[in-house]
Amino acid sequence: MIREGFDNDLKYLSSQVLVMMDMVRDILTEVIRTLEEQDVHGAREIFKFDDKIDEKMNQIEEKCIELIALQQPKAKDLRTLFSLIKMVTDLERMGDYCVNIAREVILIGKEPLMKELKDIPKMRDIILNMIDATKISFKELDADLAIEVSRDDEMIDEIYKDIYNEVLLKIHENRENISQGTKLLFIGRYLERIADHLTNVCEKIVYITRGERLELN
Repeated sequence: MIREGFDNDLKYLSSQVLVMMDMVRDILTEVIRTLEEQDVHGAREIFKFDDKIDEKMNQIEEKCIELIALQQPKAKDLRTLFSLIKMVTDLERMGDYCVNIAREVILIGKEPLMKELKDIPKMRDIILNMIDATKISFKELDADLAIEVSRDDEMIDEIYKDIYNEVLLKIHENRENISQGTKLLFIGRYLERIADHLTNVCEKIVYITRGERLELN
C-alpha cells in the first residue's frame, strides 16, 4: 500500500514536470512573437509568465524533497527524484532566458529592425520541436529519443553562428547598427542557451531510464 502511494506521487510529479515543459514552450512562443511584432507591452507580460514557472518549479522541488525525507527512497526511485529536481531547474533557467529576451525586445522597442527576422524564429521552431519530442521521451522513458533530441542542439549552434556573422557584417557596414545588433546577438545567444538546458533535461531522462550519466552537449 505504501509503495502504491509512492508510485502515485511519482506519477503526479512527472505530470507536473510535463506541465512545466508546456509552460516553457508557451513562454518561448510568446516572447519570440513579441519580438516579431515588436510588442513591448507583451514583452513586459513575460515577467509575470516567468513567475508562474518559478512557482511551479518550487512546488515540484518541495514535493521531491518531502518524498526523499519521508519515504527514504533507494536506487532508481532516488535517482528519479534527484533527476526531477535537476530537470525543473533547467526548465526554470529556460524561462529566465525568455525573460532576458523580453528585456532586449523592450530595449529595441519600435525602432526599425536592422535585419530580417528569419533565423531567430527558425531557432524557436527547432526548440519547440525539441520540447515536444522531449515530452514524449519523458512520458515513454525513451532514452534513445532523448539522445536524438539532443542532437538538434547542433542546428541551433549553427544558426547562432550565422546570426553572429550576419550581424557583425551589418555593423561593419553601418556603425549605427551596433546597439540593435548587440541586442539581436544576445537574443540569439539566449536561444542557444535554452537549447543547451533542454539538452540537460534529455541527459536526465537518459539517467532516469538507464542509470547512465551522458554528456549530450
